[in-house]
Amino acid sequence: MSDHPRTLILLRHAKSDYPGGVADHDRPLAPRGIREAGLAGDWMRANLPDVDAVLCSTATRTRETLDRTAIDAPVRYVDRLYDSPPGAVIDEINSVADDVATLLVIGHEPTMSQLALGLAGVRGTDPRTEARVATKYPTSGIAVLDVDRSWRELELGGAALVGFHVPR
Repeated sequence: MSDHPRTLILLRHAKSDYPGGVADHDRPLAPRGIREAGLAGDWMRANLPDVDAVLCSTATRTRETLDRTAIDAPVRYVDRLYDSPPGAVIDEINSVADDVATLLVIGHEPTMSQLALGLAGVRGTDPRTEARVATKYPTSGIAVLDVDRSWRELELGGAALVGFHVPR
């Protein structure tokens, strides 16, 4: 266990557009997504600790979501965060440096909800929040988890799911 609690923020990309002839990986944000990504950034700055580092999928819509949140932190773009199982995301989180207290991960469904629910397990997890995440994790959804260990020690069941916000 770490003496310093950490915050893990799981952000699903904002609402994307579906232009014809564009590969899924390259889909941009829709106008609604541009607005909601900005609202997500506003909410995170007002309600959460400052983000120290970001892991972001390489998909266009996740990169644009990050840009629109205006979160100012070092970013690592990770190709395997696109269309990956929760275990691959945990592997990436496990590689984050110990001096990072608050980590933002920007990815996709169904991975974000599976990850939030899979990590939740320690005392402090809010059952109502867990039920909301299990029911629907919409675009721009933000799950907040408390982590009481180093990133390299984080595993399934190793965090408390303490919040879920959908900016609208």
